[in-house]
Formats: sequence, structure tokens, C-alpha cells
Amino acid sequence: MSLLTTLLAFAFALGALIVVHEYGHYLVARLCNVKVLRFSVGFGRVIWLRRYGRDQTEWAISAFPLGGYVKMLDEREGEVAPQDLARAFNRQSVYRRTVIVAAGPAANFLLAIALYWLIYMHGIPGFSPVIGAVAPGTPAAAAQFAPGEILIKIGPQAVATWQDARWVLLKHAVEKSVVVLEVRNERNEIAWRKLDLSQFAGAGLDGDFLRALGFMRLQPPLPPVIGQVLPGGAAERGGLQANDEIVAINGAAVTRWDQVVATVSGNAGRELVFVARRGATGTVRIAVTPDAVFENGERIGRIGAAARIDREALQKYVVEVRYPPLASLGQALERTWDTSVFSLKMLGKMITGEVSLKNLSGPLTIADYAGQSARVGWLSYLVFLALISISLGVLNLLPIPLLDGGHLMYYMVEILKGSPVSDKAIEVGQHVGMAVLFMLMSFALYNDINRLIHG
Repeated sequence: MSLLTTLLAFAFALGALIVVHEYGHYLVARLCNVKVLRFSVGFGRVIWLRRYGRDQTEWAISAFPLGGYVKMLDEREGEVAPQDLARAFNRQSVYRRTVIVAAGPAANFLLAIALYWLIYMHGIPGFSPVIGAVAPGTPAAAAQFAPGEILIKIGPQAVATWQDARWVLLKHAVEKSVVVLEVRNERNEIAWRKLDLSQFAGAGLDGDFLRALGFMRLQPPLPPVIGQVLPGGAAERGGLQANDEIVAINGAAVTRWDQVVATVSGNAGRELVFVARRGATGTVRIAVTPDAVFENGERIGRIGAAARIDREALQKYVVEVRYPPLASLGQALERTWDTSVFSLKMLGKMITGEVSLKNLSGPLTIADYAGQSARVGWLSYLVFLALISISLGVLNLLPIPLLDGGHLMYYMVEILKGSPVSDKAIEVGQHVGMAVLFMLMSFALYNDINRLIHG
């Protein structure tokens, strides 16, 4: 069921984003009176086709699903009837061609804005930005943050949830800036902490960068009761069951779930003896050997069991951020712009080597995120769709031949020099573009496979 959810969520996301992108091209082409010959979801061999409309445009689904295209009437690709010459793409002014090409990425940005607008109006639940443990020897410890402090502002920006704090700190971490954070302690006293990120290594961005900074979110106190046992995990193989209350591990008493997590994490591949209370059965002794997984480069243990959550007790740690319609639109525009700029900065830092290429994700990772977000709920899935839509828009605007950004680059040159780019230059550009895209896809797939192998 989990795999089916992942496949369906990924297929819907991919299909929806491709259709939106290509429909942007199609709609603006029609508004510019350019004849559209085919609208295809996917590349390669056509597996489904229908013709509709005055121009009998072909609407197709093709065999290779990672993309799509809108084919327009063009003299460079075939003979054009005299009565249709005025509707050929190549006969349009450079400004019209620019608008048609830019419409695809613009549609992706508009979709993200619309999704964020709905999300902010509905309300976004999140954890209160309360600091838990502060790891020694980290930037957070050097800034003298203390457990229990609540983050109020990071620089000039107010934060209402832990997710907000993560996003704002991530932007500052990439910039390697020194930022002042406003905090409030348990006695409602306000203080300011100066967090120095100027020496923060780019490698810290590869995994949980907040942990690398030294921050841990305050975890609600959970009793050591198992709420869920994952199929195929070490807990299931050993015989642990949902609702088991763990009272000791290897003879050491246990009173909180975080003690279970700490013990399991530190004993990858080593047998642990759990003592648990089990309903009418009484006390049971069960031997479990945690599976070894890699997280942020560390080998840790996992047994595939989750704590039982007391929803009422959890509510005091949860806040909901909601805005009225006009303010939601402003937040949606700001978030879309911030995410787009951040994506470009990350790409730039990957090129210069400041940030690892491990941050590139391919279709396998995106599919995994699609499935995870869908299982969490529809709101989480919409956030995922908005983020991927922005990424698709930014990617297509890169000045790489074969992408929309490559065509826009040619048109900018045409405007500056007063004549179109030569066919020879375009041909060379296509070869360069194919090489660059192949390299990017190879890195992304390598990262996907590496994540699957090493967790």
C-alpha cells in the first residue's frame, strides 16, 4: 500500500506539473495566434492521441513520461501552407516568441502561488519554535542558546513555527551570515543571541542542518509505549507489538520514549533485551537487534517502531498559522519568490563547490517525497506540489540550450544584435545543452541511488 501511494502521488504530481507547464506555452501561443500542432505529455513514441478544435491539435500521451512538449507550426521543421504562414512560430516577432517560451515557467510559478495562497488561507499547523537540547561545540552553543527558549525573530523576520525557523535559518546558513535571533525564555524575558554562520561548512547542508547548527526541537514528553510497528523492521522480527510498554532495555530502567531512541540509535547491529508490559500477558522479555542505517554520515540503529502519541498532550506544542485572503496572497508571493531565489543561490554554490552536489535530487527522491507527503495528508502534499512546481520553473529558466531558458537566451542575443542566432550556433548549443542535462541527471540519479543504499 505504501509503494502504491508513492507511485500514485508521484504520477499525479508529475502529470499535473507537466500539464500546467505545457498549457502555459499552449495558451499564450493560441493568444498570439500561433497554430499548435501537438500538445504532448511525455516524449518519444505516442501511446495515446486525440485531435480536437478548429486546428485539429493533437493531444497526446507519449512513452517517456519525464517531461512534455508543445509542437507549434514552424517553417524550420516542415513545409507550411501559404495560408498558415502568418501563424508559424518562426514568423512571430522576437517579443512574441519570448512571451510564448516564458509562459511555461510562469505557469509553474503561478501554480505555486495559487497553492500557497490556499494553504495560508486554510492554515498551516506546525510545532512551536521551542529549543530543546543544544549540542556542545556547535554554533548554537557558542551563541549561548538555552533549552526552553522560544524563537521569536531571526534577523528582522518573525517566526511562528519550527518550520518557519528552519527555512529562515537555512537561507542565512547558505549566505554564511551573522544573524541576531530574538528569543523569549520560560520567565517571559526577552534576550538576543548572535549566531555566527560565517564558518558554517557547506557539508552541514547535506542532511539535517539544524542538528549540524546544534539545534534540537523541544520534544513533547512521550511515555515508552509503542504506537506502531513497521512491517519488516527489527521490532516486528523480534516480536515487539503495538501498545507494548517498554520498562527496561538491557537491565536499564526506561521511563521516556527518547531513552528508547537513544539506546537503539547507539546499538546498531547489537542485540538488545527489551522488557515490556503487554496487556493481560504481563511482562515479556524480547531480544531485538537494531538494523544499521546511515544518517548524515553516521551509522545508527533503527528497529522500525514509533511511539504512541497522545494527541491532546501534543496540542500545546502545536500552533497553526493562518492569514486572511489578501495577506495569504502576499505570503504566497513572498514564499514563491524566496524559494525561487534560494534555489538559484543553491545552484550557484553547487557550481562553485561551496555546496555539495549531494543536494541534487532526481526522480526517485522526488517520488519518495511525494509518497511521504501524501501519507501525511493533503495539506502536506500541496506544499510538496508548490515546492516542486517552483523547482520546475527555476530549472526551465536556466540558460541551458534545450530548456526554455536556453531559447530565451537566444532571443536576448537576437534583440541585442538585431538578427537571429545562426543555425550553426543553435546546433552547437543543443549538443552542449544535452551534455549539461545528461551530467545533471547523472548526478541526480547517483544521489538517488546513494540515498536508497545508505539511507
